Amino acid sequence: TVDPVTLQAGMLSIPRDLWVPIPGYGNNRVNLANYYGDADDYPGGGSALAKKTIEQLLGVRVHHYVRVNFTAFETFIDRIGGITIDVPEDIYDPKYPTNNYGIEVFSIKKGKQTLDGATALKYARTRNTKFGDFDRAKRQQQVILAVQEKIKDVRVAMSLFASGPDVLADLSASIKTDMPLSMIQQLGRLAMNIDRSNIKSAVIDQNYTEPITTAEGQQVEIANRARIAELRASLFASK
Repeated sequence: TVDPVTLQAGMLSIPRDLWVPIPGYGNNRVNLANYYGDADDYPGGGSALAKKTIEQLLGVRVHHYVRVNFTAFETFIDRIGGITIDVPEDIYDPKYPTNNYGIEVFSIKKGKQTLDGATALKYARTRNTKFGDFDRAKRQQQVILAVQEKIKDVRVAMSLFASGPDVLADLSASIKTDMPLSMIQQLGRLAMNIDRSNIKSAVIDQNYTEPITTAEGQQVEIANRARIAELRASLFASK
């Protein structure tokens, strides 16, 4: 969420195993909304059904979406010259999934690190920490903020804006969105003017959910709707 008047923004991460009503499909994991929408030719596809599911969960209108695959993630971070991350803890994942359905070792040390696209993707994807998916969501937000910080560098920003159509052409097969290029550029300029202290972020984590096992044996997270409503109110409102 972003308020262009007060220059405030907010980010909310939703765990993939959150058990929610998916319109027309009953209760299931939230990440299946995108799958069902694509598989069943839902009007607007998986992104439209995902938007509707999140709107129903939060009671907040979702105006736009951007769906980014791994290739776009890596390419964009490499295009801006990598990002700087203050890694909060040592991470060692002996079974990080590879593109060919194999596994490899991923490890990174605590402290400030400059990450290229491939390393940033592994950092954002691994779940091999104490709180698994919840920790991963926090790292993904950390990556987004690092990208925002990087594009505030005038040289990086000017390069991106000057080559906007080329960037979009390079990434068009890897990014899907309902926003036109002009809006993306406007949001990019706006992001440069939003101070880090005015960006609120939160994860629907173990403080807002309860783990259960469904009758079918699925291990999922049930939402504490009262607590999530409070969180929503704190994020989706400006001064």
